[in-house]
Amino acid sequence: MFASLAFAAALASQPLLTIQDGPISTAPRAEQPAAQEGPIATAAPVEIETPEALRIREAVAYANPLPRGAPEGDYPLVAWCEALVLGHVRVGESLNTTDELDLDIMRLGRLEAADFHDALRISASRQTPATRAAADRAAADSRGKWDQVLTRSQADRNQIFGLFYGLPGRCEHAARRLRDNITTPPATPAEVGLE
Repeated sequence: MFASLAFAAALASQPLLTIQDGPISTAPRAEQPAAQEGPIATAAPVEIETPEALRIREAVAYANPLPRGAPEGDYPLVAWCEALVLGHVRVGESLNTTDELDLDIMRLGRLEAADFHDALRISASRQTPATRAAADRAAADSRGKWDQVLTRSQADRNQIFGLFYGLPGRCEHAARRLRDNITTPPATPAEVGLE
C-alpha cells in the first residue's frame, strides 16, 4: 500500500497535460537554447477556419436576401458596402465622441472599408465598364443616404449611429471572391448539406 501511495504522490507532482504554446522543437536537446529570450507568447492559439467552414458560411451569406437597394453583383455590392461603412464612420466622426465603444466601432469600420477598397482596387481591371459604372452608382446611392443623415441634429445622428446594425454577411465574402479572383458561383445551402 505504501508503494502505491508513493507512486500516486509522484504521479500527482507531474503535469498530466502539457499545452504547447509555440512551435515544437525537433532539434536534439544539446542544440536547443537553454532559456527563451524575448517575449513569451501568452495568447491563445489562433484558430484557422477550415475551407469547408468558410464554404458553409459563404453559402449561408449568399442564400440570405440582401437589404433593399443593395446590388446583387459582387463588385457593385462591395462598392456599396464600402460606402455604407465609410458613411457610418463619417456620422460617428461628426459626433466628436470620446466614448471608447464608439471610437472602436469607427476604427473597425475604417479597417473593414479598407478591406473592401483593397478588393475593389485589386479586381477593378477584371470588371467591365458596365460593372464599374454600376459600382459607382451603388456607392453614390449609399453615400447619399449618409449625406442626408449628416444634415440632421446631433441627437438624431447619435441615435442613427447607434442603430446601424452593420452589413450583410455577403459583403465579406464578395470582397474575398473579388480579391482572390474566384469566378465560380458560391455553393448553395443544399450543396453544403444545410437543406
